[in-house]
Amino acid sequence: MENKFGNAVLAGFIATIVMTIVIFLAPMMGLPKMNIPQMLAGMLGVSVVIGWIMHFMIGLIFAFVYVYWFNPAVHIDSKAGKGLVYGVVVLVFAMIMMFLMIRLMLLPQGMMGNMGLMLLGALIGHLVYGLFVGLIVPNPVASGDSLQHNFQSS
Repeated sequence: MENKFGNAVLAGFIATIVMTIVIFLAPMMGLPKMNIPQMLAGMLGVSVVIGWIMHFMIGLIFAFVYVYWFNPAVHIDSKAGKGLVYGVVVLVFAMIMMFLMIRLMLLPQGMMGNMGLMLLGALIGHLVYGLFVGLIVPNPVASGDSLQHNFQSS
């Protein structure tokens, strides 16, 4: 019996850590500085500690969405491939939310520098997040195919 809750917590925590490391290394790759916890805290006017908690909670929530909805609904055999696709889905959602937050909070639109490079950095970070979630969480397609194949062989 697989532990979906435990898989979601583990995948969300590890993927968020790895994504955070990648985004903090982004300036070394020529990309703009991206400090998600600090951005969240600044947008909401709360402490950076709350920004960090929110960052990890968001990572956990997206891992739960992957485990309970995306993973069983999307039939891609490759765990890495499925995770990368999910990373793009999360990126699209994050960009929509960022756009709405900028519009609703009347934040200056030029506050984040070069949007093309920011988008590239966000893409890399979310692909890394999705990849790690996909690699950590068992793929029901692969296990289902082997069970079906074993049933047909007998």
